[in-house]
Amino acid sequence: MCKLNLFDKLSFLLVFLGSLNWGTIGLFNLNFVNMIFLHNSIIVRISYIIIFLAALNIVTLFFRCNLLTDDN
Repeated sequence: MCKLNLFDKLSFLLVFLGSLNWGTIGLFNLNFVNMIFLHNSIIVRISYIIIFLAALNIVTLFFRCNLLTDDN
């Protein structure tokens, strides 16, 4: 079992919210990030970069916790 720190938990939350946003974009053409930040392109881009970094953290979490190896 791997212990999650605060940044890992926050990463899961951000990736979950990002996936919900992309789901609503695909299904309903509704972008919540643009709505929240009032179409301010700089802030929207920064938020997408933060979500991307959170996703990278989750990928590294798989390696840190040995979740990708088959060692039983």
